[in-house]
Amino acid sequence: MNTRVSVAPVKHSIVVEAPIERAFKVFTEDFGSFKPREHNLLAVPIAETVFEPRVGGSVYDRGTDGSECRWARVLAFEPPNRVLLSWDISPRWQIEADPAKTSEWEVRFIAETPSRTRLELEHRHLDRHGEGWEGVRSGVDSDQGWPLYLRQFAELIAAKR
Repeated sequence: MNTRVSVAPVKHSIVVEAPIERAFKVFTEDFGSFKPREHNLLAVPIAETVFEPRVGGSVYDRGTDGSECRWARVLAFEPPNRVLLSWDISPRWQIEADPAKTSEWEVRFIAETPSRTRLELEHRHLDRHGEGWEGVRSGVDSDQGWPLYLRQFAELIAAKR
Protein backbone atom coordinates (compact mmCIF):
# COMPACT_ATOMS: atom_id res chain seq x y z
CA MET A 1 0.00 0.00 0.00
CA ASN A 2 1.33 3.42 -0.97
CA THR A 3 0.48 6.10 1.57
CA ARG A 4 1.32 9.72 1.08
CA VAL A 5 2.40 11.70 4.10
CA SER A 6 0.84 15.13 4.31
CA VAL A 7 3.35 17.94 4.69
CA ALA A 8 2.53 20.21 7.61
CA PRO A 9 1.84 23.80 6.56
CA VAL A 10 3.88 26.71 7.88
CA LYS A 11 1.73 28.79 10.24
CA HIS A 12 2.44 32.16 11.85
CA SER A 13 0.22 34.81 13.39
CA ILE A 14 0.45 38.28 14.83
CA VAL A 15 -1.94 40.65 16.59
CA VAL A 16 -2.00 44.33 15.60
CA GLU A 17 -3.72 47.30 17.16
CA ALA A 18 -5.94 48.20 14.21
CA PRO A 19 -9.52 47.55 13.16
CA ILE A 20 -9.89 44.62 10.75
CA GLU A 21 -10.67 46.85 7.75
CA ARG A 22 -7.54 48.93 8.31
CA ALA A 23 -5.34 45.86 8.84
CA PHE A 24 -6.59 44.33 5.59
CA LYS A 25 -6.17 47.58 3.69
CA VAL A 26 -2.61 48.19 4.91
CA PHE A 27 -1.63 44.57 4.22
CA THR A 28 -2.87 44.63 0.63
CA GLU A 29 -2.36 48.28 -0.37
CA ASP A 30 0.98 48.80 1.39
CA PHE A 31 2.47 45.31 0.94
CA GLY A 32 5.57 46.81 -0.65
CA SER A 33 6.15 48.98 2.42
CA PHE A 34 6.85 45.98 4.65
CA LYS A 35 8.10 43.34 2.18
CA PRO A 36 11.88 43.20 2.63
CA ARG A 37 13.62 44.76 -0.40
CA GLU A 38 16.39 42.19 -0.13
CA HIS A 39 13.83 39.48 -1.00
CA ASN A 40 14.48 40.05 -4.68
CA LEU A 41 14.66 37.71 -7.68
CA LEU A 42 15.40 40.56 -10.12
CA ALA A 43 18.88 41.38 -11.43
CA VAL A 44 18.44 44.99 -10.24
CA PRO A 45 17.17 46.62 -7.01
CA ILE A 46 13.40 46.71 -6.42
CA ALA A 47 11.79 50.08 -7.13
CA GLU A 48 8.37 48.94 -5.88
CA THR A 49 6.31 45.89 -4.97
CA VAL A 50 2.76 45.86 -6.33
CA PHE A 51 -0.18 43.87 -4.92
CA GLU A 52 -3.05 43.85 -7.43
CA PRO A 53 -6.18 43.66 -5.20
CA ARG A 54 -8.38 41.29 -7.19
CA VAL A 55 -8.74 37.62 -8.08
CA GLY A 56 -6.51 37.08 -11.09
CA GLY A 57 -4.17 39.87 -10.02
CA SER A 58 -0.53 39.39 -9.15
CA VAL A 59 2.02 40.37 -6.58
CA TYR A 60 5.13 41.50 -8.35
CA ASP A 61 8.34 43.41 -7.91
CA ARG A 62 9.27 46.12 -10.39
CA GLY A 63 12.97 46.77 -10.74
CA THR A 64 14.72 50.11 -11.04
CA ASP A 65 15.16 49.33 -14.75
CA GLY A 66 11.41 48.65 -15.26
CA SER A 67 11.75 44.85 -15.29
CA GLU A 68 9.10 42.85 -13.42
CA CYS A 69 9.08 39.65 -11.40
CA ARG A 70 5.56 38.24 -10.87
CA TRP A 71 6.00 35.87 -7.96
CA ALA A 72 2.41 35.39 -6.71
CA ARG A 73 -1.11 35.18 -8.15
CA VAL A 74 -4.18 36.35 -6.23
CA LEU A 75 -6.46 33.29 -5.95
CA ALA A 76 -9.02 34.75 -3.50
CA PHE A 77 -9.61 38.33 -2.41
CA GLU A 78 -12.28 38.70 0.31
CA PRO A 79 -11.97 42.05 2.12
CA PRO A 80 -11.60 42.41 5.04
CA ASN A 81 -11.32 38.74 5.99
CA ARG A 82 -9.00 36.83 3.70
CA VAL A 83 -6.54 36.73 0.82
CA LEU A 84 -5.21 33.57 -0.83
CA LEU A 85 -2.18 33.71 -3.08
CA SER A 86 0.06 31.34 -4.98
CA TRP A 87 3.79 31.07 -4.26
CA ASP A 88 5.31 30.92 -7.72
CA ILE A 89 8.91 30.56 -6.57
CA SER A 90 10.72 27.25 -7.08
CA PRO A 91 13.12 25.55 -4.66
CA ARG A 92 15.93 27.10 -6.76
CA TRP A 93 14.51 30.55 -5.85
CA GLN A 94 13.45 31.21 -9.44
CA ILE A 95 10.00 31.85 -10.90
CA GLU A 96 7.95 28.67 -11.33
CA ALA A 97 5.79 28.87 -14.46
CA ASP A 98 3.87 25.63 -13.83
CA PRO A 99 0.93 26.34 -11.45
CA ALA A 100 0.86 22.63 -10.52
CA LYS A 101 4.30 23.10 -8.93
CA THR A 102 3.38 26.07 -6.77
CA SER A 103 2.25 26.29 -3.16
CA GLU A 104 -0.21 28.76 -1.68
CA TRP A 105 -0.32 31.14 1.23
CA GLU A 106 -3.44 32.41 2.91
CA VAL A 107 -3.79 35.33 5.28
CA ARG A 108 -6.90 35.49 7.45
CA PHE A 109 -7.84 38.64 9.34
CA ILE A 110 -9.80 38.05 12.55
CA ALA A 111 -11.22 40.91 14.62
CA GLU A 112 -10.37 40.26 18.27
CA THR A 113 -11.92 43.57 19.34
CA PRO A 114 -13.14 46.57 17.31
CA SER A 115 -9.58 47.96 17.42
CA ARG A 116 -7.44 44.79 17.43
CA THR A 117 -6.92 42.28 14.60
CA ARG A 118 -5.18 38.93 14.49
CA LEU A 119 -3.53 37.89 11.21
CA GLU A 120 -3.12 34.17 10.67
CA LEU A 121 -0.80 33.24 7.83
CA GLU A 122 -0.69 29.67 6.52
CA HIS A 123 1.66 28.57 3.74
CA ARG A 124 0.56 25.14 2.52
CA HIS A 125 1.03 22.50 -0.20
CA LEU A 126 4.79 23.06 -0.10
CA ASP A 127 5.46 19.56 -1.40
CA ARG A 128 3.93 20.61 -4.75
CA HIS A 129 7.28 22.29 -5.47
CA GLY A 130 8.80 18.84 -5.97
CA GLU A 131 12.42 18.03 -5.25
CA GLY A 132 13.88 20.54 -2.84
CA TRP A 133 10.53 21.64 -1.36
CA GLU A 134 12.01 21.29 2.14
CA GLY A 135 14.27 24.28 1.43
CA VAL A 136 11.26 26.41 0.50
CA ARG A 137 9.52 25.36 3.71
CA SER A 138 12.52 26.11 5.92
CA GLY A 139 13.05 29.45 4.15
CA VAL A 140 9.52 30.77 4.59
CA ASP A 141 9.38 29.42 8.16
CA SER A 142 12.72 30.96 9.18
CA ASP A 143 13.17 34.24 11.01
CA GLN A 144 13.85 35.90 7.65
CA GLY A 145 10.66 34.44 6.11
CA TRP A 146 7.03 35.01 7.11
CA PRO A 147 7.89 36.04 10.70
CA LEU A 148 9.90 38.96 9.27
CA TYR A 149 7.02 40.04 7.02
CA LEU A 150 4.57 39.94 9.93
CA ARG A 151 6.90 41.86 12.26
CA GLN A 152 7.46 44.55 9.64
CA PHE A 153 3.72 44.69 8.94
CA ALA A 154 3.05 45.22 12.67
CA GLU A 155 5.68 47.99 12.77
CA LEU A 156 4.05 49.69 9.78
CA ILE A 157 0.59 49.52 11.41
CA ALA A 158 2.00 50.99 14.64
CA ALA A 159 3.78 53.79 12.75
CA LYS A 160 0.59 54.70 10.84
CA ARG A 161 -1.55 55.24 13.96
